[in-house]
Amino acid sequence: MSLSIFPILSSLLKGGTTMVSRSQGESKHEAKRSQGKKPKSPSRSTSTSLAKNEVKSTPKPAAALLDATSANTKATRVIDPKVPFLYTVTLGDDGSPQDTSMAYIRIPLTEQTTLIRFVLKTGTLAAGGRPTLHTNYPIQGTFVRDVFHAVPFERDEKLLGAYCDITYTTPGVYEYYVEYTSVHNALRVSLSGFIVAEPRLQVQTSQGKKPLPLDALMVLSVVPKWMGPVSRWKDQLNLIQHSGYNMIHFVPMQKRGSSDSPYSISDPLSYADDLFDAKDMKKSPQEKAAIIRTLMETVQTKHGILCLSDVVWNHTSNDSPFLLEHPEAGYNLHTSPHLVPAYELDTAFVALSENLGALGLPSRISSPGDVDRIMAYATQNTVPELRLYEYFVVAVAAQKKLFEKALASKAKCDPQHYLKQSTLGQLSFKEQADLLGQDAISSGNLGERFHKSLDISHALSLVLALHGMTSIKETQGKEVVLVETLGRLLDEYNLPFYKTYDEDIKVALENIKQRLVFTRLDDHGPKLGEITKSAPIVETYFTRLESKQPHPPGSMQLVNNGWIWNADPMLDFAGPESKAYFRREVIVWGDCVKLRYGASPKENPWLWNHMRTYTEHIARLFQGIRIDNCHSTPLHVAEYLLDAARAIQPDLYVLAELFTGSPEKDNLFVSRLGIHSLVREAMQAWDTHELSRLVHRHGGKPVGSMDQDMTWKCVPYNRSGFEQVYSIPVSHGSTPRALFMDCTHDNETPFQKRLAQDTLPNAAVVAFSDCATGSVKGYDEVYPYHLNLVSERRLYAPRTAAAAGIVDIKHQLQKLHLKMSIEGYSEVHVHQENDYLLVHRQHPGSQEGYLLIARTAFPNASTGISPIKLHRTKTEFVLGASLGIKGSTAVDTKVLSGLPTHVEHLSPPVMLQQEDDKGDYTQVVLPDVFPPGSVYVIKTSIGNTYRHVRSLITTMEDAVLKDFTLLDCNVVLYRSEGEEMDATGGHGIYAIPRHGKLVYAGLQGFMSVLVPIITNNDLGHPMCDNLRAGKWMLDYVSDRLSHQRNASLHLGPLHEWFSSRFELVKQMPDFLVPKYFAMTLQTAYDKVYARALSLMSPWIHLQGDPFTHQLAMTSVQLHGTVPSTALHPTRSTPCLAAGLPHFTTGAFRTWGRDTFISMRGLFLVTGQFSAARDHLLSFASSLKHGLIPNLLDSVRVPRYNARDAVWFFMQAIQDYYLLAPNGPKLLSEKVLRRFPKDDQFVPVEEGYQYASTLAEIMQEVLQRHAQGIHFREYNAGEAIDRQMQDRGFDVDINVDWETGVLVGGNEFNCGTWMDKMGESEKAHNKGVPGTSRNGAPIEITGLLKSALRFVLELQKKKQFRWEGVKVHGKMITYQHWNDLLQKNFEKIYYVPKDASEDSQYAVDPRIIHRRGIYKDVWRAVQPYTEYQFRSNFPIAMAVAPELFDKKHATECLLFAKEVLLGPLGMCTLDPADQEYRPYYDNSNDSDDFKVAKGRNYHQGPEWLWQTGFYLRAAYKFGALSKHEISRILRPHREQIITSPWCGLVELTNKSGEKCWDSCETQAWSTATLLDLLYDMISQ
Repeated sequence: MSLSIFPILSSLLKGGTTMVSRSQGESKHEAKRSQGKKPKSPSRSTSTSLAKNEVKSTPKPAAALLDATSANTKATRVIDPKVPFLYTVTLGDDGSPQDTSMAYIRIPLTEQTTLIRFVLKTGTLAAGGRPTLHTNYPIQGTFVRDVFHAVPFERDEKLLGAYCDITYTTPGVYEYYVEYTSVHNALRVSLSGFIVAEPRLQVQTSQGKKPLPLDALMVLSVVPKWMGPVSRWKDQLNLIQHSGYNMIHFVPMQKRGSSDSPYSISDPLSYADDLFDAKDMKKSPQEKAAIIRTLMETVQTKHGILCLSDVVWNHTSNDSPFLLEHPEAGYNLHTSPHLVPAYELDTAFVALSENLGALGLPSRISSPGDVDRIMAYATQNTVPELRLYEYFVVAVAAQKKLFEKALASKAKCDPQHYLKQSTLGQLSFKEQADLLGQDAISSGNLGERFHKSLDISHALSLVLALHGMTSIKETQGKEVVLVETLGRLLDEYNLPFYKTYDEDIKVALENIKQRLVFTRLDDHGPKLGEITKSAPIVETYFTRLESKQPHPPGSMQLVNNGWIWNADPMLDFAGPESKAYFRREVIVWGDCVKLRYGASPKENPWLWNHMRTYTEHIARLFQGIRIDNCHSTPLHVAEYLLDAARAIQPDLYVLAELFTGSPEKDNLFVSRLGIHSLVREAMQAWDTHELSRLVHRHGGKPVGSMDQDMTWKCVPYNRSGFEQVYSIPVSHGSTPRALFMDCTHDNETPFQKRLAQDTLPNAAVVAFSDCATGSVKGYDEVYPYHLNLVSERRLYAPRTAAAAGIVDIKHQLQKLHLKMSIEGYSEVHVHQENDYLLVHRQHPGSQEGYLLIARTAFPNASTGISPIKLHRTKTEFVLGASLGIKGSTAVDTKVLSGLPTHVEHLSPPVMLQQEDDKGDYTQVVLPDVFPPGSVYVIKTSIGNTYRHVRSLITTMEDAVLKDFTLLDCNVVLYRSEGEEMDATGGHGIYAIPRHGKLVYAGLQGFMSVLVPIITNNDLGHPMCDNLRAGKWMLDYVSDRLSHQRNASLHLGPLHEWFSSRFELVKQMPDFLVPKYFAMTLQTAYDKVYARALSLMSPWIHLQGDPFTHQLAMTSVQLHGTVPSTALHPTRSTPCLAAGLPHFTTGAFRTWGRDTFISMRGLFLVTGQFSAARDHLLSFASSLKHGLIPNLLDSVRVPRYNARDAVWFFMQAIQDYYLLAPNGPKLLSEKVLRRFPKDDQFVPVEEGYQYASTLAEIMQEVLQRHAQGIHFREYNAGEAIDRQMQDRGFDVDINVDWETGVLVGGNEFNCGTWMDKMGESEKAHNKGVPGTSRNGAPIEITGLLKSALRFVLELQKKKQFRWEGVKVHGKMITYQHWNDLLQKNFEKIYYVPKDASEDSQYAVDPRIIHRRGIYKDVWRAVQPYTEYQFRSNFPIAMAVAPELFDKKHATECLLFAKEVLLGPLGMCTLDPADQEYRPYYDNSNDSDDFKVAKGRNYHQGPEWLWQTGFYLRAAYKFGALSKHEISRILRPHREQIITSPWCGLVELTNKSGEKCWDSCETQAWSTATLLDLLYDMISQ
């Protein structure tokens, strides 16, 4: 099966490419950090002023098309539920995720089968090494995290890519990695990635259970302890159901600790007594659990509401009974002795708190001065008395005594161990102390003072060595000095620990002070009152328990949990690597003991088992869990417990409170744990603009998004029982979904942070977001204040009227949110202006939508809004409401109740039908009275007229393109600026304001810009602005087809198709024009692209490699008709451009050398034999002096200054003969000759007087070269070349009949492809070739040998009647000439690796720079140039491999890989050569002879076309494997995808750096790679 199952656009998108996941918000940390800091507001709306492109259009009326369309056609894509979804994940080079973001991918599971295809692209390291994907997805059996299943990749042995498919049916989070073998057969393993298969939630309805998308969740947080006994919950549940919530988040219902906080749980396996009636309170925990289970079932079945509850894994209440039996469950002084210094500091401040009065210090804090007095005493007395530094340093005096005793007893030691180290004497004193610490000091029990001890043997050895002593026997009489040395070393060792201690204590005291100020003085603090033992200076960090059971000392002193600003969530802040408790950095929760799990269940088996049982119990009762304090939960613990929960409830919804401080760390937790949503909150916004940003971030995709419509494809599959799949490329890593809450139970209400009236607009904008939404019980009733989970004792009002607060309006908003989520209203546009916030949520298919107009209620906000105009949109009023507040005190203070409110139902706004230059529109006119706290909801529609547009713009009948040729495809898809202006009489390329001109006039120019827009949903791109502002781009695309002057084109039907479709698109609202334009363009582009491929060879269009297609399409890109030049002086014919944009028209378009280097790849292997024949015959007709022209110039005034072009021409004849269906017939084709037999120049009208067959022309080429070629270029001088010196116009070529090679050129011309002539008078290089290559260039010798071999083969077939050439009247047979080359080639070109073999070769050892290489030329005027290592020898290897010794060739090719091969091209000169200059800049106006005016064009810059020949040679000689070649081609695959020109550049600078003077797409760059692929794949 083909690897590439995606249509054409997919090959254009990077990696095949685009499913854009929404970003779901920032962390709580970021929100807190930004409070009070109002960033500069970005522009709230985009306005664009554009110069209209004066293109007129008379399109066919759209009505006729609409009438012809079935009335049943729907605007949205109809998804066949029987067709699976196939998500394609492209892996990185070694099988790892492509980047860190791709390590997390979430995939929604639906009723349809879901498959994931893991792809290793061609040339990746892993693809070549027998790759296997390992995943812990339960392909067989049940999920076990550590059990991985091996899934072999399927490899395409021709394309060398690989893929494997896995069907996902079970929700969960699954790890994968790739295992493969390296080049040396060593086993390699990639980094891991994670797939989160999302749960399939179902909710009970009157029609049975129905699936509920995760973004359709509407969650209400309730606090059970405020609901009273569960027997009385009926009214509350009815109200929740009426309000429209479909999930209830129950704050923990377990038995609470002494603080009464629901999150300080004393027994996770028992429920709180206050949830039960008196008669049930004495029941067993199991019986109480059964009551709760029955309740949850009732909620789910009767009320149709899913249930979710917290899991609290990090801590337990400080009075949890199990701590008395299992104190090891916490961090105590026995299990965590590193906490002892923190404990002593904590205890000292508790004691100080009790004795403040006795010490004359204030116990009531009334001013900062009181704080300073206490802290001064603590700094000067309390802390110094503790001597806590003793826990961190070595006891110097004690260790000196031990050392002294060891000296006296002549203890065993080995100074020689150190004396052997040559660097010992060079160590500084600090380095000596460090060495002592490294070798001789070890730590003991971290909870003991001076726990660090000295290894006396090592200490003796080092100290003696420092004094130059070799033995303990030499210490006699020197003991005092040695002891003092040790003492000084220990002091030096201790010094940094003392410094660290001083800094730690400084930080601790400052944190204590700041906490004291906050808790006693700060206006926003708790104002704790008098300092006592029970209310100390700062909250105690430790719970101090007493147990009658025997436990090791220190077991009952347990550290409390808390949180830290800017903490690293991956660091256990209670572990030995952290000093957070000692430095008093923890904001502690005094009622919670932090739980200590350790690295695995083996370290704390009771705790792991206990919390597993608790988690499994929650999973049995609830459809979802909320991980409390997730960022402080060790990942391995959370994984273990979630695995247990998912084993009970596979479709478990996991919500998390996660504040890591960065999106990257958020994703780490989300990907490892399979978290489905993160809590985000609208009340974090400080003004309307910030609220709009949050809505934009969480709300959904932009209106008019293109990704799904343009990248999801239904394609053939034919495996696993499925004929088709929906192919969904995954181009970006995922971000977690949001549970976007209007307010959470942790934060303040609108009454506190804004105005109470904002309760309604804040809730409305949340309801209009395309994500899960939520609220807290009391928000809808407009509770005035945030309720304290610990101290609040009142119950919710028992029978809250439905009309209280915004309950009724919320019901309508929730109903609308559910409808939009289920029906797929996934696109959202947000507009904010002053205190107005507009949210327009739309369906991507029908474009029906709902518009929310909200006036927020922030204090002191500016107001006002521009006219609300909805172009080409019909409107229908849905609801309008305004929230009024009647007082500032709750209705009933004895229970939890809201402020007195009144919701006024607003009359519909005036909706005027207007018209402007953009067409008709509806203007929504708000009433004069629309106060803060008001909302309108309006239904919008673009009408039924447009329901047929999608089917029309996404289909094209085959008849439209049935007569299309490749020349038509060239016009429609491509055409650079010069070509377009030449072909249309001056019409240029479309220019986009703020972006610039496209690179092509044709569809590819637009698609190159559109592809990243589609990939990233970048609807703010200047192209989209231009499309929204006017219809000029649509007119240009259509009308340019009518501007083409070539009557032989077949563009009429396509012009009509575009005109009629664009007429429909013009009738769309402006905001949809970019999407529908893109869809129309993609339809046409795909069809024309496919048509072009279908006209090529089967090996091109039938195999699925996009890279091969892209290379082949450059033949269409570069071969076209332009009036200014052709293959004939009087007839208009298509001809090949050497490259774009520099070689497009006139005399410089078609080059002989470039044409025939490119012919095999661009024309022959693609099946364009007619084009190949036309070029061969045209150049054959131009033969003069035995050469073909370098510049054809329509055969008007061609220039004959290339010694190599004719040999590439001869090679092309051979290739045509071998590859074309009627190749041999070419030899008998007769060609009228442009010039007479005496080679004189004649005007066109005097030419073409006699004819030759192509075989005769071949003979003429060989004969003329054999007898020698000597002429001066026609019209020599500035008329044809303003740079060349006079002698440069002299062309001389001879055969050296001792060796058979062709020798030619001089120091003043450059007759090979390395043809750069110096141009700078300033640098004195004018007329001096950059790379003359006079003599016998190696590639010409190889091409000559290939030609001789070919004619010998033709002779055997009786297809070539000449036996040889005549020289000075003597016949030299082709066999003899061939044998001369064969005999002498290695001798004259090879430079032996072993200097002892020099006598066997024609070398001068004095100037050899590199050995084991082939000379670039032979018999050069300047001999050193012969030995320059260049990239031309592989050409000879590819066309005449028989010339080369295989061992020599292979070694040279491998050496070239090391020295010459760049990322894309081949270095044209050895980087070690003194002439090497790798940066080409044709505008360089320096006085540097080597580089001025780009003289170094071929002196180091890296040329791509030679890479093709190099790899062909390496393949022929077996120097590189197919896989190694594929790896080398990876940058080429990337470049042709990412380049807007959709080609490969002419050259690069050093190491692949961009060369700005290079052609952006060059014929021979792609042609030689097509040659290579043809050799590797087709043959």
